[in-house]
Amino acid sequence: MAELLLIARLAGRRIAFPAAKVEGVVELEGIAPVPRAAPHVAGLSALRSRVLTVIDGLAALELGRSGPEAARDAIIVPCDGHNYALLVEEVEDVVEAEAAPAPLVAPVGAGWDRVAIGTVEAEGALLLLVDPDLLIAGPAAHAA
Repeated sequence: MAELLLIARLAGRRIAFPAAKVEGVVELEGIAPVPRAAPHVAGLSALRSRVLTVIDGLAALELGRSGPEAARDAIIVPCDGHNYALLVEEVEDVVEAEAAPAPLVAPVGAGWDRVAIGTVEAEGALLLLVDPDLLIAGPAAHAA
């Protein structure tokens, strides 16, 4: 069986996440800011009586910040015993990969080089395969 991928849009780019690393997809209602949080942490939100740390995907890539009027589509990802919500512009679908992921052979752009783990073909397109754990870690983890 081919690997399942969650297709989403972030920073205007269609990307793929390994579906095995994704717990769910939601639209967040409210995000409470957290003083002194890392710049890529948008705040906290609640989902079915669970607290989620909300990660701003744009800020994690150091490509700006999602505005308050932005859609609140979020991908729920468990990481190191905690639940995170990754804000993306849009969640499209879950599809099967058409081939095994391939390693990156060239730089793919600012921010993306840190989180992309390869490329993968799906729905007739070549997409960046992104590790959600690397988005959660944020830019400071790479600098350390």
